[in-house]
Amino acid sequence: MTDHLLSGVEPDPAGDAGHPDAPPRAGFFTDTSVCIGCKACEVACKEWNAIPEDGLALTGMSYDNTQGLGASTWRHVAFVEQPRPAPEGRTELPLADARDGTGAAGGSGGDLRWLMSSDVCKHCTHAACLDVCPTGSLFRTEFGTVVVQEDICNGCGYCVPACPYGVIEQRPADGRAFKCTMCYDRLGAGQEPACAKACPTESIQYGPLDELRERAALRVEQLHEAGVTDARLYGHEPTDGVGGDGAFFLLLDEPEVYGLPPDPVVTTRDLPAMWKHAGAAALSLAGGLALSFAAAALARPARPTGRKGWR
Repeated sequence: MTDHLLSGVEPDPAGDAGHPDAPPRAGFFTDTSVCIGCKACEVACKEWNAIPEDGLALTGMSYDNTQGLGASTWRHVAFVEQPRPAPEGRTELPLADARDGTGAAGGSGGDLRWLMSSDVCKHCTHAACLDVCPTGSLFRTEFGTVVVQEDICNGCGYCVPACPYGVIEQRPADGRAFKCTMCYDRLGAGQEPACAKACPTESIQYGPLDELRERAALRVEQLHEAGVTDARLYGHEPTDGVGGDGAFFLLLDEPEVYGLPPDPVVTTRDLPAMWKHAGAAALSLAGGLALSFAAAALARPARPTGRKGWR
């Protein structure tokens, strides 16, 4: 884990997991610039995976009724309302100015815009949830994705704080952890995940991860040439703090705007060094104890061996 982050060499997650003849690593590329917020991905995900209903009431903050990813929301469409950037760069407008159309930025149709994004588990190259799972419930598939086996999960919850994205969650009813499987059963049958299949604008694209990265880079170039200078990729870089994501995004603003951490780091990154220091400390303690016993034995007076003076 740490060696990869230092060397910059991209590992083979499926091969590392014991799949020597694995197919090319699969993943998601979500292009938020064409997301229309229809929530077809959420519905398809719930229908295919038989995920229970988890929110039919609006939050009062936006048109979002699921609020975030969780044990019963494996795809979540975020609705972000913000002032529209001016052609020459980003300009923050007071909402009052935006409502009455007197703001300086934007067009004649109003000065607010929607940023919509369908979020999902990132299927990290270095997945901390895998590192901390004591039962083997979480495993790496031959496609390089991370899946929870619900019949093996014991509800310990170690994976929940380990995830740097806050994706995985336990269901209150039984305590077991759930998250996106990237429709592992469909992949095994040669089909694409339900969310990508249902997306009407192809905002969610599924395929070999290397091909998706090339496609995403071309898309960013197109947007930059069209004047959308804020377009950037998130989670695509194999040398980032999680070794690159199996599900990455094209964003039109900073990651924090979409509720994503700006610089995620695998939470178990320092475990090897910690175990190394703990081992060194244990050896030092053992050596100290051995020296103490040896010194005590040398300092002890010798017992008489003869019977002189005995009757």
